[in-house]
Amino acid sequence: MNASSSPVDVSSVVQRLGLDGVEAVMEIGFDTDVDAALRTAVIEAVGELLDEDSDEIVGAVLLWCRVEDGDLVDLLLDARDPLADDGVVWLLTPKAGRPGHIDPADVEESAALAGLKSTKTLNASPDWVASRMVVARR
Repeated sequence: MNASSSPVDVSSVVQRLGLDGVEAVMEIGFDTDVDAALRTAVIEAVGELLDEDSDEIVGAVLLWCRVEDGDLVDLLLDARDPLADDGVVWLLTPKAGRPGHIDPADVEESAALAGLKSTKTLNASPDWVASRMVVARR
């Protein structure tokens, strides 16, 4: 994976993530394989990213997740906990054929078990796909 640069228009991706004007964004699952250009663009758009140990209520969570990172339901529950009522989780997973890829069916099943609903998916970078999730209303 090329973590240093991305030919995708990252400013466009940040707009499509809807992060402009979001007060607080938490990042979970950061590692050396994340897309650095995308992450930098997000930081430029929202300012500092809060780490997962923060107690703040956030408008969005960026959850970088690979198949080897553990139980996806637990990770999604951790991402859901700090969300404001209208907050979103952006689950970033490696694309098919990339190390750490998670099957989309597993993502959907895990989201449902965590009380989340996937509302859209977008091509975030050459190596990462982003799935937008909101708290499922009962």
